[in-house]
Amino acid sequence: MAHRFEIRKNKKGEFVSYFIYNSETIWWTEGYSSKASANNAIASVLKNGPNAEVVDNY
Repeated sequence: MAHRFEIRKNKKGEFVSYFIYNSETIWWTEGYSSKASANNAIASVLKNGPNAEVVDNY
């Protein structure tokens, strides 16, 4: 699979959700105190992202 989500802990011990594409980190979330919150961030992207508008400013 060329893309995936990962949950990792940062240096502060917070949970952070990452989106990885072709082994490269594309974006990440803020740090969360619970793993459930990091999972909720991923669920929100999966729910709301597929219909997101594409804006071409050029």
